[in-house]
Amino acid sequence: MQGQEFAAAAKAIRDGTPLEAVPVTPAERLLLEFVGTLTRHAYRITDAQVDGLRTAGWSDPQIAEAVYDGALFNLFVRLADAFDIHPQARYDAAGVPAALGGA
Repeated sequence: MQGQEFAAAAKAIRDGTPLEAVPVTPAERLLLEFVGTLTRHAYRITDAQVDGLRTAGWSDPQIAEAVYDGALFNLFVRLADAFDIHPQARYDAAGVPAALGGA
């Protein structure tokens, strides 16, 4: 199954595990922190933060893709919130992730 190596990390994030405890590499954690900044306070992204991603091994196209994907995901979430759109239960048998206020 494609992406299976990330299943434990995805579950930890859905369960609301603090990022420091999510089973990812230091470079992946840095990228996740960057996307978190993009999501919560995009105006706080600094050149130093981007340089840190480069130092960790991320290329400019990879960093740009993280920005595009994060921004697009945030757009979808905000549109769904604004129009009060909720996924049908059949699409997520596990229910709302704990990180989003689920059980």
